[in-house]
Order: sequence, then C-alpha cells, then structure tokens
Amino acid sequence: MKRFLVGGAVRDRLLGRPAGDRDWVLVGASPDELIGLGYTPVGRDFPVFLHPDTKEECALARTERKTAPGYRGFVVHAAPDVTLEEDLARRDLTINAIAEDESGQLVDPHGGQRDLAAKVLRHVSPAFSEDPVRILRLARFAARFDDFSVAPETLALMQDMVEHGEVDHLVPERVWQELSRGLMESKPSRMFEVLRSCGALARLLPEVERLWGVPQRAEYHPEVDTGVHLMMVLDMSARLQADLAVRYACLGHDLGKGTTPEHLLPRHIGHEERSARLLKAVSERLRAPVDCRELADVVAREHGNIHRSGDLKAAPTLRLLERCDAIRKPQRFKQVLLACECDARGRLGMDEEPYPQAARLQAALDIALGVDTAKVASKCMETGKQGPAIGKAIQDARVTAIEIAWAKSRAEGRKN
Repeated sequence: MKRFLVGGAVRDRLLGRPAGDRDWVLVGASPDELIGLGYTPVGRDFPVFLHPDTKEECALARTERKTAPGYRGFVVHAAPDVTLEEDLARRDLTINAIAEDESGQLVDPHGGQRDLAAKVLRHVSPAFSEDPVRILRLARFAARFDDFSVAPETLALMQDMVEHGEVDHLVPERVWQELSRGLMESKPSRMFEVLRSCGALARLLPEVERLWGVPQRAEYHPEVDTGVHLMMVLDMSARLQADLAVRYACLGHDLGKGTTPEHLLPRHIGHEERSARLLKAVSERLRAPVDCRELADVVAREHGNIHRSGDLKAAPTLRLLERCDAIRKPQRFKQVLLACECDARGRLGMDEEPYPQAARLQAALDIALGVDTAKVASKCMETGKQGPAIGKAIQDARVTAIEIAWAKSRAEGRKN
C-alpha cells in the first residue's frame, strides 16, 4: 500500500497559503485490509476511511463511470489495481490533481503546477462535464483565487454543460453548499461572474441574473447598473469580514429591482417588499438555513428605511427597531446594520464613506434596552392598567428615554 497527499493541501502549500484539512489517497489497498489495520470506514458513496492515529480522511484510489444525469449518476470502482494516475484523472481541476508521496515527491500528470504558475483554472479531462457540481466548485475557486482566470476551453465546456441541462439536475443541498462557501471567499463577485459567463446563474438564480442591465438613479448609485452594485455590495461584505447570514442578506437585498416596471426606471418604488417576496421563494428553493432566511428578510424589507433613518425622531426610530425585532434580537440587529453598511458602501466611489446610521440606531437600541420595563409594568399595575396598556407604557418610556438622551447629546454638541 502507498499513501499520497492530494488535492487542496498540496495546492495550497505550493501557493504558499495556509493548508486546511489534509486528504490522502491510498493505492494498492482493499477495504478489508484497511479495517484490519484499524482504519474506520466513513464513506457513504465510495470507500473513505479515517486513519487510526491522525483521524485524517483516506480514500481508496478509484475511478468513476457516468451512468445517469446529475452529480449522483456515477458508478465508483475502487480496487487495489487502480493507479494513482487513474485516480487523479477523475479530479475536477488540474490544480487539484497534484499528489505528493510520503517522501515529498510530487506527482503531477496534468500540469497542475504549470496552471498554478499561470494562475489558470483548467479542467483535467472531458469527464469534468459529467458532474454539474464542478461548475459551482470552479466558480467558488474563482472567488477564492480571484486573480486566476478560467481557461477558454473550460469555460466552453461549462457553457455546453449548461446548454445540455446538466445544472438542472443539481439538488438544492449541493447548490447551497457551494454557494454558501463561495459567498465566504475573499471576492464573492468572482463566483457570480463565472456563473454568469457560462449561463449557469440564469438557471440557478434567475432572480439575481436579471439584475444586470437594470438602471438605478445615478445620484444614489453612481455605478447605475443594479447587478454591478450587487457585486460591489458582496465584495464589501467580504472586506468587512461579515458572516454568512450577512452575506446572504446582501445577496438578496435588491432582488425586487429586477421586477420594477420599465416605465418607472430608474426609480424602484416599493422594491423592498418585492425583494422580500422573491427572497422567500429563493430561500425555500435553496433550503437556506433559518438564520440566513430571517436576517435576509429583515434587510430586504427595511434597508431603505435604515438608510433614511438619520432624520427620524424618537418614536419612528423605535418603530423601526420594533419592525426589525431588534428589542428581542439585539445581536441579529447588529448583523442587519452591517448588511446595510455593505449596501451603502458598495457603490462607486463610496467605499470609504462613513455609515453614521448604524451608530445612531445602535445607540437608540441600547437606550431602549436600558429602560427598566419591570418597573414600568409595576407602576401600570398599581393604577389598574393591564395587557396592551402596559405595552404602550413601555413603548412610551422607551421613546422618552431616547428623546432625553438625544437632547442631551445635542446640548453637549453645542457646548463643544
């Protein structure tokens, strides 16, 4: 039996990047032999084992044969006679098809080192076209290695896959898995750029695809094009190191602009509610996690009101906080504000602009949360008030507290 380090660990070491999990390929072994050596079987679709000491994943060298559409339509053959070269030939990209033996010697039959040096994402063989997940994986790698280009022949192959309906067989779980990982890369816009270039975005996320070419008012959006704006917002979310829920909210915040009647353009009256409706359908289709869905819904509905909140008085400010459920979920409201900041700064020439709305609303929320609601309720009950009357008294107390704090802040500002 021979053991080879493969895939991302080799690629990232050659790029001088921090390596993540290490994956191994075992050549010349059988499942029974490995179990006898103490390896633990964990693979569901093909033979994968955990090393008895390191617990790293070790897969038997294998080949694959396409038998049906989609990413599950394969028959896997794993046996002691499968060679390392045969195993590497079934991999997606040349940069992921480099192996290293236990003495540090590289095995690179498909020119992966050459493509790393040239910064090219290139498919290993025509077998790339047999698995539509590879389109998403390549797009995700483009978001990670944002200075890499896609080889023209690989792009042509991806376009052919889309035209032949391969991406239509992708299940929601796999789409979400790759999409969410791509959103968390250093330049998420590159993922969407690649998916658009091969036609896959129109199949997977038509609500996002139709944003390109939709104009916005230039005084608010110097970049004008809604699709361009969306990509700037996503890249800003990466720059501000936002979590996945915030990045997903950024992705869906303006979907409604793609359905604005043409005679209203470049204005987008009521796009927030349309965005929320479209986003609900997208989230259900992708089976997005609940935290992502809920945050994205709030941002879609309220981002315009948050942008315009700078002149709101205390009462409407509190109503805005309540619509965002900020009183009950203050930590989520921080995410809402971050997504809105990404939206505001994801515009041409505005990437360094401050976003004072966030600090103002956060301060208002802190003041509202500081009100002693138990004390207010107790006073109400002493006078016979119950139910809604107590709720109204708590609201009034919060409004008053915000008004007093803001008046004090203005007075101190005048002194200074």
